[in-house]
Amino acid sequence: MLKGFRDFIMKGNVVDLAVAVVIGAAFGAVVNSLVANILMPLIAALFGSPNFNSFALVTLNGNDIKFGVFLTVVVNFILVAAAIYFVVVVPMNHIIARRNARLGITEEAAVDPQIVLLTEIRDSLRARQ
Repeated sequence: MLKGFRDFIMKGNVVDLAVAVVIGAAFGAVVNSLVANILMPLIAALFGSPNFNSFALVTLNGNDIKFGVFLTVVVNFILVAAAIYFVVVVPMNHIIARRNARLGITEEAAVDPQIVLLTEIRDSLRARQ
């Protein structure tokens, strides 16, 4: 039983997944710091507040409905997504494109499997005639 567990742990995909989780957590801290320490202060400079928590606060029968808190979370999500896209995705796509151009690698358009099947059927029918 312990040998099976050891074999499971030592599989490449489990180790790769563990490394990805650790690196993802560390990268998450970097992105959160970018949003909290750079982007949100810029928003505070533009709008006068680092968050929208007091915006659209409605009290109904003694209960606070906090639309502004939800808006703050949505803005944070958009900022995190934008930070990941512009700081990671765009530069990585550029680096990959430059590497592929240097190595002479061209992307082949993905062919729809149904088109391939229909082409094979057509060619098979032509061969019978």
